Order: sequence, then structure tokens, then C-alpha cells
Amino acid sequence: MLKYNTTLLKKIEEILRATGYTVRYEKGNFNNGCCVLEQKKVIVINKFHSLESKINSLIEILSESEVNPEMLEEDERKLYLLLMSEKSPSLFG
Repeated sequence: MLKYNTTLLKKIEEILRATGYTVRYEKGNFNNGCCVLEQKKVIVINKFHSLESKINSLIEILSESEVNPEMLEEDERKLYLLLMSEKSPSLFG
């Protein structure tokens, strides 16, 4: 199980940047989300949400994105595969 801390948050941001996303933290009364604006993939995270919420939102967006793990650096690829394996429901309950 991964430890939720700012280092993990930064590493997930790096994976998203490597896949063409821009991650922004904004203030406001909204939930986190992802959108494509004029061919630019932008993720907007509510800066007032907890660290855990930010990380979970980024992992959710990452899991819904088309990512070719082979295009990532080795450390990024390992983390990505770990995140996706923890995200996937276990076949054995």
C-alpha cells in the first residue's frame, strides 16, 4: 500500500505531464476534474481539497486516461503499474 504524501502527489503529476496533461490547482467551489480545451488536456484540482482527495482524484483520472506505459521513464512506469494494480478490484475479493 502506498503512503499518501506530497512526494507521491508530485510523482503522479509527473506521470500525467509525461502523458500530455497539464495539472492546475485552483481555488473555488468545485470538484476535481479533467477536460480537453483546444486539444490541450487540462486537469483542474481544487487546491482546498485534502492531500488524499487530490491524490485519489489524480489516480482516478490517470486510470481513465489512455497511457502507454512504455512511453514513461522506468520509475514512472513502475509507479503507474503499481497504481493501476491497486486501483483494479481484486479477482479474489
